[in-house]
Amino acid sequence: MSPLPSDDRRALLALARQAITAAVAQKPAPALPALTADPGPCGAFVSLHSGGRLRGCIGMIESPGPLAETVARCAAAAALEDPRFDPVTPNEVPELEIEVSVLSPLRAARAEEVEPGTHGLRIRRGYASGLLLPQVAARYHWSRERFLEETCHKAGLPPDAWRQPDTAIEVFTAEVFSETEFPAEKRMPAS
Repeated sequence: MSPLPSDDRRALLALARQAITAAVAQKPAPALPALTADPGPCGAFVSLHSGGRLRGCIGMIESPGPLAETVARCAAAAALEDPRFDPVTPNEVPELEIEVSVLSPLRAARAEEVEPGTHGLRIRRGYASGLLLPQVAARYHWSRERFLEETCHKAGLPPDAWRQPDTAIEVFTAEVFSETEFPAEKRMPAS
């Protein structure tokens, strides 16, 4: 997956903010921008932070639609539908820091192939599934084993479930960018 140009990153971050603003105000979703280097259908996550703390994160591992549509949907859902948090209020929107993660396709991997900070991780066994983005392991300086254990925990599995032969381990990479890269544009009013 080729890196997105700076203009596309800006457009996706602006779209995410517009989608959040519209969703919180119960208004129609914004128009989708045309990207100069649209990678086509791919997964994406939108993470919201407030005061340095996670405020919501929703994503799609795969998406049949264009990247801009996926980002808009995930941004609105991160603001209103993350079950770990109360819905974002209109007064909170200006204080949110938005981060977008554009995912590569998932691929099966062995535990020893997992590179914390480079790979995101999905662990599946039966109906249980847990996913952590690459930046989570990097933020907490987790070892490979700890990253595997934490992803098992997220799936609701025992920490050592990754060692079992019936547990699937999948990795992916993510292009991660946030409004901190473009601070002057963060709070520009949505058009």
